Amino acid sequence: MGPSAEGADEEDLQLALYCLYELHYRGFTGVSDEWEWHTGLLAFRSVLEAVFLDRVIATVGAPGAVRHLEDELDLLVHSGDGPSLSKYMAESGTLHEFREFAIHRSAYQLKEADPHSWVIPRLCGEPKAALIEIQADEYGGGRFEDMHATLFALTMGCLGLDTSYGSYLSEIPAVTLATVNLISLFGLHRRWRGALVGHLAVFEMSSVVPNGRYSQALRRLGVDPRAARFYDVHVEADAIHEVIARHRLAGGFAALEPQQAGDVLFGARAIMALEKAFAVHLIDCWAEGRTSLFGASAVGARRSA
Repeated sequence: MGPSAEGADEEDLQLALYCLYELHYRGFTGVSDEWEWHTGLLAFRSVLEAVFLDRVIATVGAPGAVRHLEDELDLLVHSGDGPSLSKYMAESGTLHEFREFAIHRSAYQLKEADPHSWVIPRLCGEPKAALIEIQADEYGGGRFEDMHATLFALTMGCLGLDTSYGSYLSEIPAVTLATVNLISLFGLHRRWRGALVGHLAVFEMSSVVPNGRYSQALRRLGVDPRAARFYDVHVEADAIHEVIARHRLAGGFAALEPQQAGDVLFGARAIMALEKAFAVHLIDCWAEGRTSLFGASAVGARRSA
């Protein structure tokens, strides 16, 4: 009988998954690249992924039939019932809270676009072309200084944060890691290519207004104007990307592979649910006057585990 992780603590589960996925990205200092395809680790990762997926399905439901995918994506994006983190930050977020927010987001933004790029060789035709058009912008059109990951590092630097890749991993809780692990899981499995398409579609379709608010927050807080460039670029780019993602990527993919339409909507529902949990966590913590990151004792406990 193989290993079981059904009762795994959420913090342990998400941190373990993040570390296992990281072996497929940039790895860890002192860890041999040979571990990326170690059969024992892959088997363990499979167990953790099954638990994670079960928990996501328990929250949003399993993939099902879809009648009009693009309309349902529109409805999903515009019917969110969670708190608006971007509105909170624009109206009343403090500089300390924005710094915490940036630390959370660094788990994804410092490798922005990489998880979604796993699906490129798994698509064909118009959806593939649409995805590459979006990704080309994410990577700055081939210019390092314009890559979105580079721009986010600039934002972090303007906030006085460490811009090193992975430097805050020990402080980032499961509710945040889950949002990144979801993309990696979908991206690394051809089985979930439809879910990744739906995930990216929602990313692009729900981006413009929040990023405008984050830019507004930075200006209100008097941060170095360069810090807002990351968000300003997204406002401009995603106004175009949302149309591409809805019609050519998601709609085009469902037209080519109609049996995958349910997975597309599932991926969209999944990221909406996880992002809602993320927003609730941050706003609730700040309302109670406590950090949304791991405190010193929690970090120590995690590091010694």
